[in-house]
Amino acid sequence: MAPDGQTLAPNVHEAESIPEAARAEIDRLLNSGDLFRYTAPKDAPVALLEAEFAALLGARYALAVSSCSAALFLSLKALDLPKGAKVLIPAFTFAAVPSSVVHADCVPVLVEVGANYRVDMADFAAKLPGADAVMISHMRGHTSDMDAIMDLADAAGIPVIEDAAHSLGTVWGGRNIGTIGKVGCFSFQSYKMVNAGEGGILITDDPEVAARAIIMSGAYEENWKKHPGLSNSCAHWQNKLPLYNLRMQNLSAAVIRPQLPLVAERVEKGRANHDRVADMLNACPWLRVPDPLKPEQRAPDSIQFNLVGDWTDEEAVAFQTAAKQRGVSVQVFGLSEGNARAFWNWQFLGEVPELPQTRAMLMRACDVRLPTRLSAAELDFIANAILGAAEAVKG
Repeated sequence: MAPDGQTLAPNVHEAESIPEAARAEIDRLLNSGDLFRYTAPKDAPVALLEAEFAALLGARYALAVSSCSAALFLSLKALDLPKGAKVLIPAFTFAAVPSSVVHADCVPVLVEVGANYRVDMADFAAKLPGADAVMISHMRGHTSDMDAIMDLADAAGIPVIEDAAHSLGTVWGGRNIGTIGKVGCFSFQSYKMVNAGEGGILITDDPEVAARAIIMSGAYEENWKKHPGLSNSCAHWQNKLPLYNLRMQNLSAAVIRPQLPLVAERVEKGRANHDRVADMLNACPWLRVPDPLKPEQRAPDSIQFNLVGDWTDEEAVAFQTAAKQRGVSVQVFGLSEGNARAFWNWQFLGEVPELPQTRAMLMRACDVRLPTRLSAAELDFIANAILGAAEAVKG
């Protein structure tokens, strides 16, 4: 707040602060030097985090690793897919997702995404035959039709991995996102619902998938014995699988654990923040926030909206500039130089297929962070800046 009582432009790029409860445990770990997850015979911070996260989501097993990308990679390897396996992914996702597929010696097959940021089910159904796995990104927390996806994938006997990096706390038809597919992967990177700087975790109810992932994450020799309930499976896979050493270390777990009890409150506040701004933007004829699907209860910490009507590329760029002049950073995915969420920038895939529906969406889809800590006045500042920028360009 400015001295004259005016609301200043909020800094939306600051991450969530670390709870005070983490400080004592961090000091204890630093004093002890026990930062490696397998040093303690039991109850290491990483092991406790795994048990607490599995309980929070309602999963049998959890494995904490160095990043969500590592979790996605290990999930593919744990499914024991053949080299060159085809993995369906949405064309609207972050570059780390196709990268994890490539890293696992598989081939990404990009599926069209509609103007509501969700998988186009007709294109999904057309490309599913011949696929070996599906990796669904709930991009920016937008849930695709998981009922339809699971019906088709289950009928074809194809496993589904959920990339839930943006969806901790999201519920679909009464089920926690991340528990619907065979494996769910989450992120603790700074701009997610739980902030550890870096870190990830995968959950599954399948003991063989869990055991293979544990071994390959770096549970060498007999460290797998510190993962409860999986001794027989892990013993079978010991020395039969490569070690990729993607473990989480105890300091990260110490930062994450005190934040888990705060997730429900952050989700509730994030949803209220999003809906407040969405209501304001939807009153503008040039902007539209897509509606959620009926079974979906989101857990947003950002907002996405489309420029609707007859916008040229030049006008869309001018809109970004006008919003920035008003103190709010708006990213038009397809018009931001080198954007890692625009599929045509994934040059490591070689020749990228043409996906006209997804391309059209990305050229007019806008992205703004809405951290859960923002006040009502700050949310209104953001919404009014966006509305003012649209008016400046199209009014």
